[in-house]
Amino acid sequence: MAPATTGVTIAALLRSRPETVGLPLELVSGAAGLDRRITSPHIQKTGLALAGFDAYLSAGRILIFGESEIRYLESLASSSRVDALRRTFAHGIPAVMITGGLTAPPELTIESERAGVPLLSTGIPTPFAIAKVSAILEDSLAARTIIHAVLMDIIGLGVLIVGESGIGKSECALDLIVRGHRLVADDTVEIRRRAESVLIGTCPDLTRHHMEVRGLGLINIKDLFGVASTRSSKRVELVVQLERWEPGREYERLGLDDVYYEILGLHVPLLRMPVAPGRNVSILVEVAARNQLLRSRGHHAARKLAARLEQQLREPEAEELDPHADRDEPTEGEP
Repeated sequence: MAPATTGVTIAALLRSRPETVGLPLELVSGAAGLDRRITSPHIQKTGLALAGFDAYLSAGRILIFGESEIRYLESLASSSRVDALRRTFAHGIPAVMITGGLTAPPELTIESERAGVPLLSTGIPTPFAIAKVSAILEDSLAARTIIHAVLMDIIGLGVLIVGESGIGKSECALDLIVRGHRLVADDTVEIRRRAESVLIGTCPDLTRHHMEVRGLGLINIKDLFGVASTRSSKRVELVVQLERWEPGREYERLGLDDVYYEILGLHVPLLRMPVAPGRNVSILVEVAARNQLLRSRGHHAARKLAARLEQQLREPEAEELDPHADRDEPTEGEP
């Protein structure tokens, strides 16, 4: 499935309750522009724009006014403030945020209303405000996709179990939960990409903690097994693809070659697991997770065994090249 398009309106930012992460925000003016969209998580604090150097202002990025910007505006005559603010607002700024609990000059409030640019205010100091709003926007603007799968936390490793409908993904996950592992999402997994190289999987709010098992129906894992049996999100680090066993098909026997599963342009290690009567899939998935943890730490069992085998095969070749290598040297006086 293609990733969802990104873009967050100012109204959505305010509805996301940023105060829960320590960033109380107040809308001062410019309510007509609440539908303006933020398209980049990177904040701009270009104070020189007020002095006429506004060419580097970028549309779609929140503009921060800290103490230096507010004090500079206060030093200008009223007409000069209006000119500076109008030039600034002409660059498609989605919103202006005043930090540190500073009071906006009257011209800033008036021009914000005139241009329809929301003016936000927070009592948090500038460095902390930038860090917090950037974290909120990075999460909100992250590329996302939805996958029909099960996401488990197995001994600390995020394992995404994929496969065709009815293959036994939920039954496998249920067995893993009984064995002490944790459910993140069943059936519908929402995955977002963060920091350009990290995939975070979570469950939609509506189905969180729930699992559908054929013959049982919907069950609540948190209620059945306790709060320790679930978690809200987990990094995706291994994909296990369940496949129906096909007689005569060649399956991986050694595991020397690395195979990957692509999600949002990133490649995640992939293991194809054939499903057949008599195979305990949940134990195999748990062993796969343990083995992947060892591989991530540089312990690759298959490659080590192959290297040892290759070394043993070289030793007879060396003896053939030097047939006298193991013979005792004759002592002095012997023929």
